[in-house]
Amino acid sequence: MRILISGASIAGPVLAYWLTRHGFDVTVVERAQALRKTGGHAVDLYEPATNISQQMGVLPRIEQRATDTNRMTVHREGARGPVRVNLAKIFGATAGRHVEVMRDDLSEIYYDATRDDVEYIFGDSITEISPGGEVRFENAAPRRFDLVVGADGLHSTVRRLVFGDESCFSAFAGAYLGVLTLPNSSGLDGELHMHVGVGRTAGMYGARHLDDARALFLFRSKHELDYRHRDVRRQKELLREAFDGMHTDVDRWLDALDHSPAFYFDSITQLRMDTWSRGRVTLVGDAGYCPGPAVGASTTLAIVGAYVLAGELARADGDHERAFPAYERAMAEYVRGSHAAALSAAKTLIPTSRLGVQGLVQGARLISALPAGPSRALLRLTTKTARVYNSMTIDDYPPVERPADLPSGGERGT
Repeated sequence: MRILISGASIAGPVLAYWLTRHGFDVTVVERAQALRKTGGHAVDLYEPATNISQQMGVLPRIEQRATDTNRMTVHREGARGPVRVNLAKIFGATAGRHVEVMRDDLSEIYYDATRDDVEYIFGDSITEISPGGEVRFENAAPRRFDLVVGADGLHSTVRRLVFGDESCFSAFAGAYLGVLTLPNSSGLDGELHMHVGVGRTAGMYGARHLDDARALFLFRSKHELDYRHRDVRRQKELLREAFDGMHTDVDRWLDALDHSPAFYFDSITQLRMDTWSRGRVTLVGDAGYCPGPAVGASTTLAIVGAYVLAGELARADGDHERAFPAYERAMAEYVRGSHAAALSAAKTLIPTSRLGVQGLVQGARLISALPAGPSRALLRLTTKTARVYNSMTIDDYPPVERPADLPSGGERGT
């Protein structure tokens, strides 16, 4: 049975790994010419995702690439002195097992785990999908697949082709996200520097294995801003306007905008769909149920979704009419929970009032100062994200023995 996956970032390679383990023949198509090696931001892997990664045999490599960010210095806009926070203690209280890793590193690790068994086609994109499984590409010749999976992110091409325009399913969460790569002039190693004000938060962090650093910007907007998705100049203007006059540190980070080798800007938007499947096509990860970039632990949700989708297809012997509904039922509660947690996290990370700013800073300092037991109890009572991911119970889908005559994929693309 031949399955085509669109997208080679996180959900795509994880899904490809488990589908291959279950005996399916997998092809992954990716619009980019190659895996990204620069830019990107840090993502959180909570316990369900680390458990799945452990089963894949890649957790040691992920832990080797961990950012090891364990300290945070927070400056309140308009306040004199900073507040110092023990992040290691907060993460330890939030979840039993947690790893923060750069998104591009994680993508490369999952890709390496699949490259010998999966056909990868880089530099191409799907342009048409027929009800019978005939797929047309921008560059490659048409091919037929039994199933097609969109793992191509918030602005999914597969979703647009099969379900319609993104605006039919997107819900603006009232905020924007910017990320840029810049020199690590402060020599950050294991520390996050943050500036928090009403309606805007900026931070800079490094990682032990990176020569550069990342600056992260979150800001609120009452309405959706007027810019085109690929108009980088306009996006940079909007970012400068949002953080004008916040702090000299932030001004210095923004000075790197025009020289940054990598820049990302997007709205914090949730995907809300009644179903993620239609005919032979389904969606996984941000393409189907993005809880919101930077606020909803979407990477963990995507990894869990990929694992469950592959397992349900195996359980149904490839019958998508049984597997797709089972996949949606298994994920529905977690998707609803992650959406609610993301909105709550956005309110906390981007405070709407001076009281909210003070609550964020003082709350983080209190939790990091308390003994482990009380701090863990307090976080689990007050943090929706922790409750959602700590409560996930995922079925076990034992891999099947692969028949000797089943094709194992092809050469990886270039």
